[in-house]
Amino acid sequence: MTDRKAARRRGRRWFQRPVVEVAHDLVGAELRGRVDGTRVRLRLVEVEAYLGVGEDPASHAHRGVTPRNRNMFETPGHLYVYVSYGLHHCLNVVCEPPGAAGAILLRAAEPLAGHDALVARRGRSGVELTNGPGKLGQALGADLSWDGLDLVNDPRLGLWPGAPPAEIAASGRIGIRLAAERPLRFFDPHSVWVSKARPAPAGRRTTTVWRRPTPSTSRESCQ
Repeated sequence: MTDRKAARRRGRRWFQRPVVEVAHDLVGAELRGRVDGTRVRLRLVEVEAYLGVGEDPASHAHRGVTPRNRNMFETPGHLYVYVSYGLHHCLNVVCEPPGAAGAILLRAAEPLAGHDALVARRGRSGVELTNGPGKLGQALGADLSWDGLDLVNDPRLGLWPGAPPAEIAASGRIGIRLAAERPLRFFDPHSVWVSKARPAPAGRRTTTVWRRPTPSTSRESCQ
């Protein structure tokens, strides 16, 4: 793979893959966009995968299409944005073929550029800036107008290859009641920017750590 190709913004085909596969590959990827006119870059360090219709009772798409979740059923590479607890705008990346409704919650990221603009939006600094899904959405200035944003073409936000961690960990998902034990939360176990997970109930305290595949065996070339 050439350096030029590696630096290309992620295209539609990259998102049109199984949700767990995309979620794994998002750890270490870069979000790039603008916040109040300032260019920002953030390295994703924690995500959660949610499966499609009938497969995952914790997914907003579990029971089918509604006015709220309709963008989960659109073409891959779009954002699905919802408001949590009436306060927090949470960003989800839609993947898999249209209608499959797989989505990945962006839980935490490490700022790489545009730090002051992110702090101005968030009103906090340090790891509290972007170490949670609501915090990340606030720092980016996200609102419901971002629901349906196309990560492939929209100038407000896009996804690029980043620096993959040497290891990726998987654990149960955070802050949900149904199917919380499924190991669909993926994160960089060495990053201080990972969210502060609440203690898991007995039987859910399992974390798996593995090394990311080498470039020769990865699907990084898919655009």
